[in-house]
Amino acid sequence: MPFSQPTVIRSRRVVLPDGERPADVLIRDGRIERVVAHGSLAVGDRKLADRELADRELLDRELVDLGDTALLPGLVDTHVHVNEPGRTEWEGFATATRAAAAGGVTTIIDMPLNSIPPTTTVEGLRVKRKTAEGQAWVDLGFWGGAVPGNVADLEPLYREGVFGFKSFLAPSGVDEFPHVEGPDLEAALAEQARIGALAIIHAEDPAVLAAAPQQPGVHYRDFLASRPADAETAAVAHLLDTARRTGARVHILHVSSAAVLPLLRRAREDGVRVTAETCPHYLTLAAEQVPDGDTAFKCCPPIRDESNRDALWEALANGEFIAVVSDHSPSTPDLKLLPEYGGSGDFAAAWGGIASLQLGLPAVWTEARRRGHSLSDVVRWMSAGPAELVGLTGTKGAIAPGHDADLVAFDPDGEFAVRASGLHHRNPVTPYAGRTLTGAVRGTWLRGREVDTGARPFGRQLVRPADSLSDSAGRTDSAF
Repeated sequence: MPFSQPTVIRSRRVVLPDGERPADVLIRDGRIERVVAHGSLAVGDRKLADRELADRELLDRELVDLGDTALLPGLVDTHVHVNEPGRTEWEGFATATRAAAAGGVTTIIDMPLNSIPPTTTVEGLRVKRKTAEGQAWVDLGFWGGAVPGNVADLEPLYREGVFGFKSFLAPSGVDEFPHVEGPDLEAALAEQARIGALAIIHAEDPAVLAAAPQQPGVHYRDFLASRPADAETAAVAHLLDTARRTGARVHILHVSSAAVLPLLRRAREDGVRVTAETCPHYLTLAAEQVPDGDTAFKCCPPIRDESNRDALWEALANGEFIAVVSDHSPSTPDLKLLPEYGGSGDFAAAWGGIASLQLGLPAVWTEARRRGHSLSDVVRWMSAGPAELVGLTGTKGAIAPGHDADLVAFDPDGEFAVRASGLHHRNPVTPYAGRTLTGAVRGTWLRGREVDTGARPFGRQLVRPADSLSDSAGRTDSAF
């Protein structure tokens, strides 16, 4: 149903920073002005219970009463590969952000690789910003890339507003974004420590990968053996040692193996500034479930077994991950080598990446509810945590006064079967196809306006404050 541009959104299940309760959320000029008792704002009625608001022009504005449908803050997804320009046939700003809005995601941060040029120079960033103009259905920011030989580009990129820098410790899969080793990693982290930037790292060790058995074919167990958990632990250990020496603030991307968790605990005890994330597919899928030849499940690092999945959930519940984000990394169906598209189903040769930007919230909620977690937990993992990671806590990630009115109407009991026809990303390939998920997005607002993908996009490009090289961020909307 159309929700337009309301002044008040009311729900008996508003997920607030201090828990879930009935409330009215008052919106003014795109931001949340107040959160008050449920039913206290009688829009269109001169008998306002809250007399302080009687002169606030509420009388002719719109009330949306969601009833028992929950109201969540918009999700913040800090790990999205949009791929445009250069590989727009894989994904693009219009399709990715449309999928995000359909999945309750109102802010994304785009990864610096798989586009051509990559975001490893100021010029590359400017090309990407120009390409994104007028295409975004949600707000978006950009990561920079730290690759061999571009240390001198990091500070200029940071001053231009990127949220930090991604590096790979193993080959990325694309030639224009090489991985860093030894002196290159040391130099990149030292420079990021100097300027106060966050280093986000794909942590797999290339030597461990090279020594692992490489057996092509349709059996997932063979692919899993080729990306062992030791590759993650060795890379994380090396990264943490380098972070200790340089003083860099580091974030481990898409943790798939619970074996890295003891390393992170010890490093934090030693004072290393390290955070970590995991992804919906590691929390909701398991190696035992992957059919032969179904390369929609291929990603790097890989989906591991059920016992590992349980350990990730335990760590998530204990606060060891700051965020659950999609690592949305789509490609064209031919690169996935899916048998239904005429491909071989060879896991070794297929492109690795999971497309789940639209499905992350219901996928995680389906499993979280089964394990006894609440909507407040999911909001902490998928909205507040990612916003904190990138310094957006003053504007994103919570239903609180002063925050952008980025909101999601979410039916926690709604069920739907995942069908390709209902997906908005450019190539509707997903390992969730055919699954029934619990939790349905019924509406999404960005800064108080309903996201209507039949209208004109109004997402903004986000930057870090131009006058700061610190870990924190303030007001970050900007037009390019």
